[in-house]
Amino acid sequence: MSIAPKGNLTGFESILAVSERIRRGELSPVSLAEFELERIDRLNPRLNAFITVTREVAREQAMNADRERRSGLSRGVLHGVPIAVKDFYDTAGIRTTAGFARFAQRVPAKNAAMVDRLRDAGAVLLGKTNMHRLGSGTTSLESDFGPVVNPWDAHRVAGGSSGGSAVAVATGMCFGTVDTDAVGSGRLPAAICGVSCFKPTYGVLDRSGILADQAPPDPTIELLAHPCLTARTADDVALMFAALAGDRSAESSPARRIGVVTNYSATPEIRAAFERCIEALEAMSMTLIESTAPFDGARFDAAAIERDRADASRRDFADVDVLVLPTLTARAPTIDEARSQGEQAVSPSNTFFCNYFGFPAISVPAGELTEGLPFGLQFVGPRGADQRILSSAQAFHRKIDFQYHGPI
Repeated sequence: MSIAPKGNLTGFESILAVSERIRRGELSPVSLAEFELERIDRLNPRLNAFITVTREVAREQAMNADRERRSGLSRGVLHGVPIAVKDFYDTAGIRTTAGFARFAQRVPAKNAAMVDRLRDAGAVLLGKTNMHRLGSGTTSLESDFGPVVNPWDAHRVAGGSSGGSAVAVATGMCFGTVDTDAVGSGRLPAAICGVSCFKPTYGVLDRSGILADQAPPDPTIELLAHPCLTARTADDVALMFAALAGDRSAESSPARRIGVVTNYSATPEIRAAFERCIEALEAMSMTLIESTAPFDGARFDAAAIERDRADASRRDFADVDVLVLPTLTARAPTIDEARSQGEQAVSPSNTFFCNYFGFPAISVPAGELTEGLPFGLQFVGPRGADQRILSSAQAFHRKIDFQYHGPI
């Protein structure tokens, strides 16, 4: 299925590009929102990336952004840009289901903090994205609103739990999303779908308002779950973070000492793709140092987590600025494989340690596997090194001259 460009739009423009066109008066937020709503109408019936499409809200917010822009008010780079939100985040007056049938009519009275941040930044809310039921798995097959479909290969899973968001971004149904990542559940689908996902240091982005009236199934989840941001490129994710993180988004230079992780889990195909990335990093005049990631130290231990987090930031980054490793352990499993392997069929072995230790981490598209499937590369840093991680990923994308080309 293809969608012809409309008004010189393709759906795959960068956030900065559409923001600049809006600022110059060459593109109205209203026409941009209508373009994206039309794209959702044509693609979502096949891909099932959205549970709820907020048409009237999007149109109202787009018209308001248009009025504000014409009056000279600018709320920043997201002003008038269409964004979606994982259906974990409460939205006032809009149902929030977490992919769970019992919550199908659950309509919160108050926005989650990150939804308010988007509103204050002038973003246009297109809808709530589909997800693995209650965030409990990594495939996004198990949603009471139907499975999310991988746009690169419909026979394979899209990853989860933030699968709908990764698919929506990958196929140009929105420019970015606000998601959650508790074991890798933002980065894993991003890697599968060929987009970027940034999970900041634990506590940098406010997680309040994620099913605010519901107790978590395990109290430790609140210590592991990070708000995260998904967009097509490292540059787009960095712009979203700057708009939503306030004064925490100070400039930083890329890392110079790169710890190349050697103890990650991966198939030969993933290892070969990772080696190609290392060659690109070598060409950037980085100092590459063989390193190990603290996979064995990551555990579900709420009593020890703060001590472990402090110790790990000192220990694992004493000699390097960032760690690099593959996001996935293997290409996305087929649907049949995933159903036989269970809800964690997309392994979080290379991602979970970042959640336990509260490390900032970004997964960015970094080449291809066989059959054109995307490959995702992670940059991981010590707590507080959010801008260093983003700058390093941006520098890498510039080095490989990354240009986003979606599956549709």
